[in-house]
Amino acid sequence: MTQTLKAIALATAVLAGPAMADDIDTVRAFYSDILSNPAETTSERYYELFSPDVVSIPTPPGGEGAQGMLNTIGFLGQVVPDLTWEPQEIIATDDSRYIVRGTFSGTPVGPFFGVDPATGKSFEAMSIDIVTVEDGLISHVYHLEDWTGAIAQLTAD
Repeated sequence: MTQTLKAIALATAVLAGPAMADDIDTVRAFYSDILSNPAETTSERYYELFSPDVVSIPTPPGGEGAQGMLNTIGFLGQVVPDLTWEPQEIIATDDSRYIVRGTFSGTPVGPFFGVDPATGKSFEAMSIDIVTVEDGLISHVYHLEDWTGAIAQLTAD
């Protein structure tokens, strides 16, 4: 490798390194500070991590954009106050996107996705997310959760 190429590679690593570290911390905080125990989520903390124009696909039940996500998280906090979302694996791409394989679990205390009354049972299911971080804030979240599996656990005899 020529000296010029070595210098470019070193400069790229130095410049990209801290930003990627901060971005992955933002992604981890999404799971620990927002999705886990959502009853404690504050709008202030939410906007420290998310762009006001965040795009969530599919659109959450609470509506589009940041307010829609906050509405949905608020609903989850009321119905599943002990919700815990744990990343099992985070794969970073070279364009500020993170693929997150996770599990989520909790015990609903009220009507939940057609399960009414609350059964007192808990669930644990898998999720896959693709999270994009731009300028230090989450700008896009593509997400897929196994809510069908969660509901099956809540209604099993």
